Amino acid sequence: MKKEVRAEIIAIGDELLYGQIQDTNSHWISQELTQIGVRVVRRTTVGDNQEAILSAFALAEKNADIILMTGGLGPTQDDLTKQLLATYFDCTLELVPEALDAVRVFFERRGRELTETNKLQAHLPTKCTYVPNEVGTAPGMWFEEKGCVWMSMPGVPHEMRKLMTDFVLPKLKSLYDLPVIYHQLIRTVGIGESWLSDLIKDWEDALPENVKLAYLPSLGEVKLRLTAFADDMGAASGAVARQLDLLKPMIEKYIYAYGNIPMHEAIGSLLNEKNQKVAFAESCSGGYIAHLVTSVAGASAYFQGGIIPYHNTYKQTLLGVSDDTLSSHGAVSEQTVIEMAKGVREKFQTDYGVASSGIAGPSGGTADKPVGTVWIACSYQGGVDTKLLQLTQDRSINIHLTAISALNLLRTCILRETS
Repeated sequence: MKKEVRAEIIAIGDELLYGQIQDTNSHWISQELTQIGVRVVRRTTVGDNQEAILSAFALAEKNADIILMTGGLGPTQDDLTKQLLATYFDCTLELVPEALDAVRVFFERRGRELTETNKLQAHLPTKCTYVPNEVGTAPGMWFEEKGCVWMSMPGVPHEMRKLMTDFVLPKLKSLYDLPVIYHQLIRTVGIGESWLSDLIKDWEDALPENVKLAYLPSLGEVKLRLTAFADDMGAASGAVARQLDLLKPMIEKYIYAYGNIPMHEAIGSLLNEKNQKVAFAESCSGGYIAHLVTSVAGASAYFQGGIIPYHNTYKQTLLGVSDDTLSSHGAVSEQTVIEMAKGVREKFQTDYGVASSGIAGPSGGTADKPVGTVWIACSYQGGVDTKLLQLTQDRSINIHLTAISALNLLRTCILRETS
């Protein structure tokens, strides 16, 4: 197999460490490098500090073949990247006439004066190759030093992306005989990370050397990422496909989608496929489930409507929940969500009615029904399925987990009823 080519991305700037801006650059660069077969082994963020930046350079040199840097290229004193690259490569800064002409034209086209400070942008390390920045004033700098390729780019996203697209990516593809990196995402719900790991342990232990597995847990679901390294796309995708064929029988009931398809989109596709419709009665989730479902274009094909009966009066008058049920069992009970699910299904004349009622928090809990207690139900022609959730003390987390669980309950009902 072709030799693995490793890259490190270094994002430079105090504003990143202070949380004043998000580092979208490193995320985008990682995606682009993966597509051409370069493996990103580390992403580092450092502030505008000489010692930290030089230390990051030294560590990157040990771990990577390619080091891509963003930020710290302005003409002011807090921008240190250019000077520190000259220090690290034991060279000086000198005026590059071509770079000065580019900066001058940039300002002239905008009717602005070229100041002495702006002229500093054209002073570059003598060991670099000047890479014109057609949409900004800070040039790119390409080095082939210390056994590595180095590229320094502005932190302004549109400037960085143009340099990457026009120069860096083509240059890397010409320099290296790159392998293919292929990812497949398997999205699961209804099982925790540790239980999932135990379930597929033997399969995971038997993975071939060129196929790697990663667990990506998030609120309410666990994504599995299979990554294959091979000489060509056919070999990489084939290696993943073979492993998927072995994996599916073990966890098929938990898999709801592949790739970048969230739960609410997968549910919409399933309802469309079955030509069925749904309505929601949401108390504790406050319309969040309907919000997720209707965020997908074309949801009107399968979503009929919803009711948010926050007050018990409207559970009774709009959904037909009986006074006896509320008096005997309370709003947060299996009996209540059963009647809510049946009521909303009947009112909207749908194939499925889904209901939620619970204590989202942070207050309102009791000894019998603490914060995080939620009942969900799904009504369908064959009956009603229910589930009790014991969630967290955090209101927003509880609402999100209720939505994911309710959609998964709907999913299991659809699959069982239509199988």
